[in-house]
Amino acid sequence: MTAPPSLRPCPICGKPRVEEFRPFCSRRCADIDLHRWLGGSYGIPAAEQDDSEAESLPPRDDGER
Repeated sequence: MTAPPSLRPCPICGKPRVEEFRPFCSRRCADIDLHRWLGGSYGIPAAEQDDSEAESLPPRDDGER
C-alpha cells in the first residue's frame, strides 16, 4: 500500500516534501520534473489505434466545407 499524499517523499530525490513546492521538496526538483516533461522523457500511455479500425469509421464532419 502507498503512503498517504501528505507523507509521500519528493518523487525526484526522495527527500521529505515541502508544502510550498508540493509534491516536490524544492524548486530545483520541481524544475527537474518540468524539464523532463518538456523534453519528452515522460509520456502518457495511449492505446494504439489499429489502421483497419480507422478506415471503417465514417468521415469526420467538422462543419467546414
